[in-house]
Amino acid sequence: MKILLLFSLIILSMPATQAQKKQPNVIIILADDLGIGDIGSYGQTIISTPNLDKLAKSGMKFTQFYAGTSVCAPSRSALLTGQHTGHTHIRGNKEIKPEGQEPLLDSIRTFAMLMKEQGYQTGAFGKWGLGMVGTQGDPNNKGFDEFFGYNCQRQSHRYYPTHLWHNQTRIELTGNELRNQKVYAPALIQEKTLAFIDKNKDKPFLLFVPTVLPHAELAGPTDEFYQKYEHAFQETPHKGNDYGPEATTAGYTSVTKPRATYAAMVSRMDQYIGEILDKVEALGLTENTIILFSSDNGAHREGGADPDFFQSTAGLKGYKRDLYEGGIRTPLLVSWKNHIPASSSSQHVSAFWDILPTLQQLTNSEKAENTDGISLLPTLLGKGKQQKHQHFYWEFHEDGGKQALRYQDYKLIKFQVKNPSKTYFELYNLQEDPGETQPIENPAVQLKMQKTMDIAHQESAIFPLIPATL
Repeated sequence: MKILLLFSLIILSMPATQAQKKQPNVIIILADDLGIGDIGSYGQTIISTPNLDKLAKSGMKFTQFYAGTSVCAPSRSALLTGQHTGHTHIRGNKEIKPEGQEPLLDSIRTFAMLMKEQGYQTGAFGKWGLGMVGTQGDPNNKGFDEFFGYNCQRQSHRYYPTHLWHNQTRIELTGNELRNQKVYAPALIQEKTLAFIDKNKDKPFLLFVPTVLPHAELAGPTDEFYQKYEHAFQETPHKGNDYGPEATTAGYTSVTKPRATYAAMVSRMDQYIGEILDKVEALGLTENTIILFSSDNGAHREGGADPDFFQSTAGLKGYKRDLYEGGIRTPLLVSWKNHIPASSSSQHVSAFWDILPTLQQLTNSEKAENTDGISLLPTLLGKGKQQKHQHFYWEFHEDGGKQALRYQDYKLIKFQVKNPSKTYFELYNLQEDPGETQPIENPAVQLKMQKTMDIAHQESAIFPLIPATL
């Protein structure tokens, strides 16, 4: 009995790191419509992104990382569920009235649910778009203890919206009412984000920050970020749907200086990320916090945005809603002090659906079923053999329907999928032609990739893509 008591006292007196290995905190920051070339570590020279550049220097930069697809909801579904868009439940931006999008099903498990089961405190702050409050796709039903921000993607078209959501409570933003620009939603969301870190600093936490920046509309306060670029560029004003009596929720306001405004939005996002990094450091959590940064798809051309001027695609072809590289190739920065080598870079080809199994392995969570992903932990930590995908698959349900498949260095894109009489293919060799400037002819490779593409897609009754044959 005395021996048992002495042993118990020794265990209780040991630091937590010795008595039990402390689970790492996880922060995932997801930009909205940010092009791979919009930040300094990927070649941006006009817009200043010092905090993201610092994040890149402190960890690993991936040069061949892909989003779930080239538009918001299905791309985020792929990220959260670990399934590519041929399998994941959400395949498109489908609106549900009165507010919200098609919800994730009860049966679908997200990385937040896996981590919550491991004792993590979980929070999401920003834009959701995967199920309205009270539905099975409500973020509180998908593993997040706390949600604050835009539940509906349509509402997030406005930076001065009528309301946001805090879990089940609708937060009215008095003074906006789609008539005035008083309460800037991203600033309010940032306050709640930092408060979550403070509140959970002594517990393992998962913080998901799907920021709405720099998605259109082009709007924001005339602060130091805007002033930095205000007189920097030649500008062509953009006429949009202004705040006032005729304003609509899904509209984009007019902007006098779209280039300056977009640059300010990216820099403001970078500042918010810097505040998160500073908070983690101030609380002494840096060595036990892994931080991931990416974007939900490629650069957009909406609301007056000019990605060509900023070289937002880093020379890649295509934009948001394209399955060319510019529409789906995104940045991935991962930092974890004393675990991931600083200033490192990886050409390992990977995608959104790899994040869930990575987090599963990192936190010893139960292995998720039906994932298309492969853990990136061997690459990140330099330990063990990194498994590789045999292929990558994407689909997009607008513009007649598109499918794409990457196999080794080959990339096959199928256009007008929903109209077989107009269907055509383009095949590229990304090693020889990373800008996808000239389709090539290779019938044997194309036939093999077409068969793989057919297998990768499982038809969905909610999001049909392949026309029924007679």
